Amino acid sequence: MLRVAVESAAGLPKKKLGSPDPIASVVFKEEKKKTKAVNNEVNPVWNETLEFDLKGVSLDSSSYIDVIVKDYETLGKDKVIGSAKVSLKDLASSQVKSLPVKNLALVDENGKNIEATISMTIGYEPPAGAVTNPQDQQDGSMGGNTAGGEEGNTTDGGVTSPGEPGQKLRSRTRKRHNLANKPQDFQIRVRVIEGRQLSGNNIKPVVKVHVCGETHRTRIRKGNNPYFDEIFFFNVNMLPSELFDEEVSFRVYNSNSFRADCLMGEFKLDVGYIYDEPAHCVMKKWILLNDPDDSSSGAKGYLKVSMFVLGAGDEPPVEKKEQDNDKDDVESNLLLPAGVALRWVMLQLKVFRAEDVPQMDDSITQSIKEAFGGQENKKNLVDPFVEAWFAGKKVCTQIIEKNANPEWNQQLNLQVKFPSMCERIKLTVFDWDRLSGNDAIGTTYLDLTKIASSGGEVEEDHPGDEFSPYKGETGNSEMGFLPTFGPCYINLYGGPREFSGLSDPYEDLNLGKGEGVAYRGRVLVELSTKLDGKADKPVEEISSDDILVVQKYQRRRKYCLCAVFHSATMIQEPGEPIQFEVSIGNYGNKMDITCKPLASTTQYSCAVFDGNNYYYLPWANTKPVISLTSFWEDINHRLDSLNILLFISNRLQTNLSALKSALQAKATDERLEEIWLKLVNQLREDIISFKIPNLEGKPNLTTLDIQMKSLRDSALENIVKGAKLMVEEATDVHKCLSVIESWLDKLKQLAEEPQNCMPDVIIWMLRGEKRVAYARIPAHQVLHSSYSEQACGQFCGKTQTVFMKYPMDGKKGLKVPVQLRVNMWLGLATEEKKFNHYAEGIFNVFAELYENQAQVLGKWGTTGLLNRSKFSDVTGKVKLKQEYFLPPVGWEWEGDWCVDPEKTLLTEADAGHTEFVDEVYENETRLPGGEWKLATEPYTDVNGEKVQGPTEIECPSGWKWEDNWTFDGNRAVDEKGWEYGITIPPDDKPKSWVATEKMYHIHRRRRMVRPRKRIPGAKTADKKDLGDAEGWEYSSLIGWKFHRQQKSSDTFRRRRWRRKMTPADRVGASAIFKLEGTLGVDTESKGDEKGKTDGSVKQFGANTPTVSCTFDQSNAYHLRVYVYQARNLNALDKDSFSDPYVHVSFMHHSQTTETIRSTLNPTWDQALIFKNVEIYGDPQTLTHNPPIVVMEIFDSDQVGKDEMLGRSTCVPLVKLTSGMDGSPKLLWEPVMHKNAPAGEVLVAAELILKTKGNDTELPLVPPKRGEKLYMVPQGVRPVVQLTAIEVLAWGLRNMKTYQLAPVTSPSLVVECGGEMVQSAVIKNLKKCPNFPGNVLYLKVLLPKEEIYTPPIVLKIIDHRPFGRKPVVGQCTISSLEEFRCDPYATVAEVAMTSKVALMAASPRDLHVNIDDGRQQLLEAQREKEKETVDWWSKFYASVGESEKCRPYLDKGYDTLEVYEHELESVKEFLGLTDFCNTFKLQRGKSEGEDDDPAVVGEFKGSFKVYPLSDDPGVAPPPRQFRELPDSVSQECVVRIYVVQAIDLQPKDNNGKCDPYIKLSLGKKSIDDRDNYVPYTINPVFGRMFELTCFLPQEKDLKIAVYDFDLLSRDEKVGETVIDLENRLLSRFGSYCGLAQTYCISGPNQWRDQLKPSQILEQLARWKGLSPPRSEDNGNTLSFGGRLYCLSDFEANKEIHEHLGPPSERIALHILRTQGLVPEHVETRTLYSSFQPTLAQGKLQMWVDIFPKSLGPPGPPFDISPRKAKKHFLRVIVWNTSDVVMDETSITGENMSDIYVKGWMPGMEEDKQKTDVHYRSLDGDGNFNWRFVFGFEYLPAEELCLVSKKENFWSLDKSEFRIPPKLMVQIWDNDKFSLDDYLGAIELDLQHLINPSKTAEKCSLKMVPDGITPLKSDEFKSLFDQKSVRGWWPCYMDKDGKRELAGKVELTLEIVNEKEADERPAGKGRDEPNMNPKLDLPKRPETSFFWFTNPCKTFKFIVWRRFKWLLIGLIVLILVLLFIGILLYSLPNYISMKIVKPFN
Repeated sequence: MLRVAVESAAGLPKKKLGSPDPIASVVFKEEKKKTKAVNNEVNPVWNETLEFDLKGVSLDSSSYIDVIVKDYETLGKDKVIGSAKVSLKDLASSQVKSLPVKNLALVDENGKNIEATISMTIGYEPPAGAVTNPQDQQDGSMGGNTAGGEEGNTTDGGVTSPGEPGQKLRSRTRKRHNLANKPQDFQIRVRVIEGRQLSGNNIKPVVKVHVCGETHRTRIRKGNNPYFDEIFFFNVNMLPSELFDEEVSFRVYNSNSFRADCLMGEFKLDVGYIYDEPAHCVMKKWILLNDPDDSSSGAKGYLKVSMFVLGAGDEPPVEKKEQDNDKDDVESNLLLPAGVALRWVMLQLKVFRAEDVPQMDDSITQSIKEAFGGQENKKNLVDPFVEAWFAGKKVCTQIIEKNANPEWNQQLNLQVKFPSMCERIKLTVFDWDRLSGNDAIGTTYLDLTKIASSGGEVEEDHPGDEFSPYKGETGNSEMGFLPTFGPCYINLYGGPREFSGLSDPYEDLNLGKGEGVAYRGRVLVELSTKLDGKADKPVEEISSDDILVVQKYQRRRKYCLCAVFHSATMIQEPGEPIQFEVSIGNYGNKMDITCKPLASTTQYSCAVFDGNNYYYLPWANTKPVISLTSFWEDINHRLDSLNILLFISNRLQTNLSALKSALQAKATDERLEEIWLKLVNQLREDIISFKIPNLEGKPNLTTLDIQMKSLRDSALENIVKGAKLMVEEATDVHKCLSVIESWLDKLKQLAEEPQNCMPDVIIWMLRGEKRVAYARIPAHQVLHSSYSEQACGQFCGKTQTVFMKYPMDGKKGLKVPVQLRVNMWLGLATEEKKFNHYAEGIFNVFAELYENQAQVLGKWGTTGLLNRSKFSDVTGKVKLKQEYFLPPVGWEWEGDWCVDPEKTLLTEADAGHTEFVDEVYENETRLPGGEWKLATEPYTDVNGEKVQGPTEIECPSGWKWEDNWTFDGNRAVDEKGWEYGITIPPDDKPKSWVATEKMYHIHRRRRMVRPRKRIPGAKTADKKDLGDAEGWEYSSLIGWKFHRQQKSSDTFRRRRWRRKMTPADRVGASAIFKLEGTLGVDTESKGDEKGKTDGSVKQFGANTPTVSCTFDQSNAYHLRVYVYQARNLNALDKDSFSDPYVHVSFMHHSQTTETIRSTLNPTWDQALIFKNVEIYGDPQTLTHNPPIVVMEIFDSDQVGKDEMLGRSTCVPLVKLTSGMDGSPKLLWEPVMHKNAPAGEVLVAAELILKTKGNDTELPLVPPKRGEKLYMVPQGVRPVVQLTAIEVLAWGLRNMKTYQLAPVTSPSLVVECGGEMVQSAVIKNLKKCPNFPGNVLYLKVLLPKEEIYTPPIVLKIIDHRPFGRKPVVGQCTISSLEEFRCDPYATVAEVAMTSKVALMAASPRDLHVNIDDGRQQLLEAQREKEKETVDWWSKFYASVGESEKCRPYLDKGYDTLEVYEHELESVKEFLGLTDFCNTFKLQRGKSEGEDDDPAVVGEFKGSFKVYPLSDDPGVAPPPRQFRELPDSVSQECVVRIYVVQAIDLQPKDNNGKCDPYIKLSLGKKSIDDRDNYVPYTINPVFGRMFELTCFLPQEKDLKIAVYDFDLLSRDEKVGETVIDLENRLLSRFGSYCGLAQTYCISGPNQWRDQLKPSQILEQLARWKGLSPPRSEDNGNTLSFGGRLYCLSDFEANKEIHEHLGPPSERIALHILRTQGLVPEHVETRTLYSSFQPTLAQGKLQMWVDIFPKSLGPPGPPFDISPRKAKKHFLRVIVWNTSDVVMDETSITGENMSDIYVKGWMPGMEEDKQKTDVHYRSLDGDGNFNWRFVFGFEYLPAEELCLVSKKENFWSLDKSEFRIPPKLMVQIWDNDKFSLDDYLGAIELDLQHLINPSKTAEKCSLKMVPDGITPLKSDEFKSLFDQKSVRGWWPCYMDKDGKRELAGKVELTLEIVNEKEADERPAGKGRDEPNMNPKLDLPKRPETSFFWFTNPCKTFKFIVWRRFKWLLIGLIVLILVLLFIGILLYSLPNYISMKIVKPFN
């Protein structure tokens, strides 16, 4: 295939009339192809690709193509413009695949060059193997293939991947996981910079940007390459996951067009795509615009944009304002993955069918049908259809009514641009409703990143790769593949399946928001991708062949699932009995009637108290079992690969965690290397030995399977290679860490299986009939595989711990409904024998039913049973009989029916309790007003049921009484314990009771109580003896609560009958899988219809057999849990602390630690001992998979309920023999609270098997603390070292009020490691907020290992009247690492501060001496300099904008440092906290869910931590904090310089704002509202504010930017806060930056109070060095043991007159080498409360602080913005010459009526014209006319400042800066038609073309053509020359060439305002007509206007031209007159002659 991409041509010649309509055609071997025509254009852009099929013949070296450009004619033959020939020799010979041909010259038919060029790219693919590459190089992205190098561009399907941003998308999760999934603030900023090559003629483009429902538009511009440069802000508050799916759309409209086609092109991409780019931004990239409707059209132009997404705390990236040149290469900067052409693809989604769709509609019609005897059919009450959504397009299948297993067999076509910036196809199955809206049944997503690959992932660079070999080079680069999927079922999950007619609370789950809690059906789909496909229609029917093909993908196999429930613990409250249901898909869902019943539910059991805090289900040695069979497709090959990859990555994860904790614990290098080596070798070994299964011969193979296999293989191979290289070459373990992490990420990515059609296993907990909690377990985790052990699921046949969840839990897992230990096994039925290998215990199967009786008239029988049957199931609702039960196939009865009471349903009130209170109510009655007597039933329970009296109640065995019977007085009773009530018939006892006796009360009762306690170790009486001999259990009502002992009130009893079954022919546990179907059916109810309808729903699943697993032996274990400490817990009390304690739960035991008061970092140091823990099962399996210890931390509250602080888990170390070495290691386990981290807890646990049954073989008992508490023993607890902590307590700042009263007298308490120290009290916080004694000292025993060190806790206590001392603020410093120091290291650093030490010294008078000798310097020169050199010159010179500071740089003046961020963020200056840090103090409970605790003040101070010797004889090391400055307050002068703001958040509708500055410092504030800057988001303020303040009280300087609004309130844009105290105290001298040179005058005059030499002396003192000595008149200086010379510093510097004496200069040079803060401008980010985490813009500024005690500071800089000076340009138009004669007079002569027009660009409204020189016959014109243009000029920037209103309704003027130019045009005046334009010249006043002295010498050569470079002497600046006179040429363009149109003689003069007043001049020739005086022009007599001067018209036009004609005419007229008179008088005369009358 040969492809010619014809791009563009340039410089085509014009035609006689207008421009040509060029069309390009290419001829190759007689085959001719054409592009489209481009109308009326000499520089056409085609961007079209023409393809030539080579028909299997490859190119030879003589091949060529002809390119011909013609002028397209609608009629007739196209005219040839030019042609060219291109040889294809290079393509044929070498291996290049594309040949770019740029600017190839075109020749005409005669072979003459026509000065036009054409550009194109030729692509060639050799037809070897004839595999074509249809990568269409359209869309202007030429040569896309070259980027890929020479790799083979074909995949199995022979289709090229146009690549898809796989690299980026694949690693997407890496960037996002740190965003909390809660709605939060984001800001999306979009900057539209410019457009290129937009299509159309004479267009006015406007760009609309649409994000998240908001649209902003740019201003309207003109032309095809518009420049916009506008920035838009979009602020949103939403979930990150939702935001990343939103789109940013750019649309370009032509505002000229009113038609529907005004949309010129658009581009869309996901917000998530931008967020995943580095720094979350896309900077200055070109995007390609397409026509959204027409897929085949190419590029509609390009748009250059920058976009960034700022999340909480993100810094906006800095855009470099580099000079954008025209060569800015669009191609290389396209926003597309590298070398990829965007192209249209068709996603073809085939939707075949669905199954198991749940009921969604009410059955009104069904009910009517039933009434008339129709069949009820609940199953099909649903009308499903599928909707597919992708990139804003959606397509739906047809609706199939009333069908739960619909077959659509339709193909949905989605046409999209690829690679797409969107990445998920959303599939939703809806239920169609006629009336209401459609309901979602379930939603699922197809993630394109997982079902396609760009082929680049394999070599993806790993972050932090120092070692290039690890990048995993592969010889052959992998090719990617296009999206493909299936045919495969996709499972839908959502809310529970049970249908209710009410609104569904779980609707969101069905829409795919949140984790689905139940299976809701599955859909069979297939996705394929077709390149460049065109869809005829969006929905097509699938052909029957395809439907047949897909049949084989629906073949099912039988799977068996077994789950053994070992324990259910941590139940929060008792209540109705609990049962568990396990289902996979629909199988086992007992509420769903479509499946056959299975043994999928456990028996009901009631929860029992565990003696401490939780409840558990008492299953003891009989564990409930469920078994299910289900039918699914066989996809074992997929799940095997998945499990193997997970196995490898889990092992890597474990090893990596070990490596990280070793790094954290600072292990030795040898140990680290050992762990690291083990990790890498293990990884290599795993990958090599556990191969992914081959796919040959596997069922259900899809394209995606094959592609995934090759992708996985190559990726694993790369990891192995990388690991090998790492072992050979790595040197540093730290560097390897990031590489290993990237491998782990890679493995996790590979271990994603999109085509997993096996549904998750779902466990439901039911209380009674209600679903309460669920757990979802992916099926592959419990799947058994015969391939290898590693291919089995992680938990296959292993006991796992599952925390169940509440569906749609609003509290995010605050409470755990139940913790399950469950062992599951899932496998193919053909492999069920394998289950025997995993099964433990003995499986029993029973059929069971209950016999029910009721008591009527004292006799038990079946008569009073009401609606119950004589025999029923456990619920009593389903009627059963013994004879209905038939064992399933393969099972037989063993023994007969027998009575077997169910123990777990009988709840005794004292079960599980160690202490219990028996209660009895004593009742008395009376007649109103009578005596109280015992009632008829004197003793009852709380409900009035009769019980035994206190004397009759005996103490049960195993218990002992604690006290005698007493009445309970702690209730609403009188002093004797009675409460009174009145009976209202028909009741026989009172409804309510009161504590006071009234006359009308006739009942009273009191509660008698007696506590008893369980005797430890005593066996309780066996329950079996207690019960009824016949096995009856009793209940007062027909309900759940049954008890063994009959009470008088009981009216109902039942007993359980069971019959055991055994497998007939099969041995082992797997026989349970044969228990399919019910055991029996209620045959009777077939007869009566009523029974049928009622029972059929309930009947399913009721009489399935109960399966249980009994363990004959249990082992006793001994558990020790060591809870040492916790840190960073949440504060839940108002006093900023919590009172934490821990509930530790293990299996069905729990214990509680002691409560520690008022701390967030409690140290419990407690060992909890669980003496006898009974665990069933084999101890060996337990070691591999022990039950976990769960710790729930609570905050103890005196009032109300204790609140939860978080939950954590820990795995115990199992010791099967007590002799096993190794004590468990304490580790920090994360504490989670509502799925968010909430601190850490330091714990360890060990579980020891008791073999002998006594405690002799156990480890020693830990030491005790007090009576009951055990401490953490030696060997487990951390090793401690005596450590000193020095605290520099400097002061408190900004303390907020506490309980409405201000904090006045605070002191500081420092606690660490159980020690505490308190500071002195600050007497008056207002006057002086610093502590009187600054240094506190603690000796603490701290752990040697850093990971165990406790935090330092600071508490601020306020001393209030009456001895109250509340804690008013606290702060926890968790890491001490940064404060550790070597106490002997620095003796030289005597003191820490700079400026303040001076304050103690007496103030000296400092004057900056200015030498008199220099005074005589020319003042005029200074003045002139001031005009061109100002502070802004320095600023621009420093940021590199040299064109704005020309003269400044040449003089060698200082520059300053411009920091891109805050001074505190500059690394070298350590955040200016070198003297003391600032710690935020917090208080109070975190009220809201997401709020951080309130900050109530700041503590200023620092710490030093160092070890002490244990030997008391060793002298302690020197103290670290000494010789501190006085902590008194002092008065300072503060100067705030605000330079300018950048990218402010717009506040007005026009996308701009009107900013001004507002300052506040202490109580003073300055409001600069009058100086607001209108209409800008980048205002230049240039303001200096001076304030005085007292530090440290008023340390916080707030600088805010507000937006001025005329009518509404001014809004705050943002503010920044500077801590002035830190700046003053810091030893980096940040109070006043050091200048580069010491100047005593000029623009950089020294502004500090101290001279450099004095500062240097101070520095020497602080550093402990000898004072500096100067020699040689100050030219050399010794400092710190070195000798410095001035000449070294000033060698290449310009020495100017402003410099000070050498001794000061050298001191300054040395100071600048000491790392002090230089003279600078810092860029501070503005924040606002409206979006506290997002930057609202930046402010460039700096601050100087001068303490008044040091004397007056130097003069401040003047940074006011450059004021434009008023100048006047006086232009005198003297004459014109050689003007083109544009008209022909009546008399036929060429002439023009000339006048001259002039204006300055930007000020077009001030156009001025001369008068008209009429009838110039020779092109000369005389005018003597003056133009006067006033303009504002900025000398330093050499620009004019133009202010004008943008719209007439604007309040303020907008400012523009433009170069000063003068346009002079010559026109021809026409009275009755438009004036004709003759020519013009544009004069740049800065670079003025030298005029010629005479008109003759004036020619077009004077005007630069813009190509040849110019010599500087050809130009002069008019501003320097002031005045110039001469001739300039005017020209006009004709057909692209310049032609002279005339010459004009001008005088140009620039005067400033002062000169204009001294030498005035009027416009034209008006008064004052002077300087110079202009006389009337001496125009020839011929110059006049014919209309007004008739005489002149006659004289000069008529007479001059027609003189002889006129004379001839007059003579002729006279002659004719003579002849006429003659003729007239002749007859008369003749007749008279004849007649002669007078004769």
